[in-house]
Amino acid sequence: MATAADRSGDDPAFVFAGGRPSLDLVATLGRRHATPVERIPDAAALARWFVAAGLLPTSPAVSDAQLMRARRLREAISSLVRSVMSGSPVSGEPLAIVNGHAMRPDLTPQLVLEDGRPVVTTAPGADVASALAAIARDAVRLLGGPQAARIKECEHADCSLLFVDETQSGRRRWCSMGRCGNLVKTAAYRARRQPPGG
Repeated sequence: MATAADRSGDDPAFVFAGGRPSLDLVATLGRRHATPVERIPDAAALARWFVAAGLLPTSPAVSDAQLMRARRLREAISSLVRSVMSGSPVSGEPLAIVNGHAMRPDLTPQLVLEDGRPVVTTAPGADVASALAAIARDAVRLLGGPQAARIKECEHADCSLLFVDETQSGRRRWCSMGRCGNLVKTAAYRARRQPPGG
């Protein structure tokens, strides 16, 4: 995986609130309950997302076919997550898509030194297929493990972002306080200050 320093140029359109790479890929289609927002509209955006997500150290060459594969994987993960969250039966096609990507060679982690300290990065030559395999494997581990029970959807009416609630209390409600939490609190504050009948 790329280092945190490599993420300094994050695209403001990208959202990383899920706590897992697989949920962050799902977040590349925002506002699913309203007017969807496509955050990877083209191959160049997907290349930037891989770097911003910390999966690849530099932007890879991404073809339109690879963009379509990434979007299919995204929707397959979204479908599986929502099935697990609702307790409904899991569909075979999304499962096959995720498992198909997870079977491919994964990203190879390496240690490099930054300021004399070892940090994890991705080995040179990593490609789009490896990055998608890493995301699929993350989804497999997430949905097949104990954290599956801690996946939540942001409670803001206009937000559809998924996240793993890692708080001790298990009461996290928003994708992040900086995004939706503050919006809801501000709206509630304004409503309380509104004069009766105004």
